[in-house]
Amino acid sequence: MEYMIWSGAALSLAGLATLMWCIVKVWRARKAGLSDDDLRAVVQRIVPLNTGALFLSVIGLMMVVVGILLG
Repeated sequence: MEYMIWSGAALSLAGLATLMWCIVKVWRARKAGLSDDDLRAVVQRIVPLNTGALFLSVIGLMMVVVGILLG
């Protein structure tokens, strides 16, 4: 079950990196002084990616927990 722990940790790290990228992307858009509609468009493009990254992190953490419990 060691492979499950390490692959889960890798998935969690990939999800965390993507979450950080989403935060930076929206932060830069806010600092750019975009209009309300442009900022809303940027955030609407980022939300599905943000949700997917969160899902990826959760799946990875679940794999780690299951790997520890079964190992």
